[in-house]
Amino acid sequence: MSIVTTAPDEPVAVAVPVGAAPSRRRALWRRARANRSFMFGLSLLTLIVLLAVVGPLFYTVDPYAQDLTARAVPPVWYAKGTWAHVFGTDALGRDYFARLLHGGRVSLLISLSVVIISGSIGTMVGVIGGYFAGKVDLGITFLITSFLAMPSILVALVIVSMIGSSLTVVIFVLGLLMWVRFAVVTRTATQQIRGLDYVAAAQAIGASRMRILLGEILPNVMPQVIVVATLEAASAVIVEASLSFLGLGVQAPTPAWGLMIAEARTYMFFAFWMIAIPGLALAALALAINLVGDGLRDLFSAGSRN
Repeated sequence: MSIVTTAPDEPVAVAVPVGAAPSRRRALWRRARANRSFMFGLSLLTLIVLLAVVGPLFYTVDPYAQDLTARAVPPVWYAKGTWAHVFGTDALGRDYFARLLHGGRVSLLISLSVVIISGSIGTMVGVIGGYFAGKVDLGITFLITSFLAMPSILVALVIVSMIGSSLTVVIFVLGLLMWVRFAVVTRTATQQIRGLDYVAAAQAIGASRMRILLGEILPNVMPQVIVVATLEAASAVIVEASLSFLGLGVQAPTPAWGLMIAEARTYMFFAFWMIAIPGLALAALALAINLVGDGLRDLFSAGSRN
């Protein structure tokens, strides 16, 4: 109970119980736990991240070590499987489980790096266009429309084939191509925010445009940016796997799930698990990220209504 002392001739303040209303964070967590698809996606994503980051520290088999005497050994659940290679080996005798774990690191690294690059560019472009309007917004709208008209994966194929494929090239090419959704969402959000009272108050006290953009508008568009980031991370994983499958992404012998699928194409009728294992891992990662993104969108939209 908060107690307010007043003079006899002053109006008595009403005592307000401290901590009576639940915090916004606790309310958000309660809504998150009630969203089953979000919790499932978050649990699955956490498991994949832990396996990719911590797994190689415990499963210390070299993913690059070749053993031609142990080629195409099936996983342990097959009759000819062995616990020495839990998920079997590939056509060069490399341990499939070790390559799967290290391939998860590659996929997570690419998705995180692409989201940081594209999110930074798209958020900056969208906030500037939404705040300044006029000719600035017209030019940015034309730029966004031009990029939306181009199929990103085909443009990425052309650029990577011209420059040369590598992990770094794939990250920067996708980062420079996947910023458009960030720009569209943040531009719309900024247009809604710029007319609110706290932005007008900051302008009235003489705050600079940079101060308003970074201190008032950017923090309030971050929930939308986070939702878009999760969805774009899933897209980055799929596009990278597609490029690697076509031989224009991550190059051998670096383990990558798309590359593992491509290398197993000739064995799909004789060792189907070579394609199924990395394919299921790729699908699980994309599903987990999408479920988390959908859940965050629902949570933030419910929070804004409340």
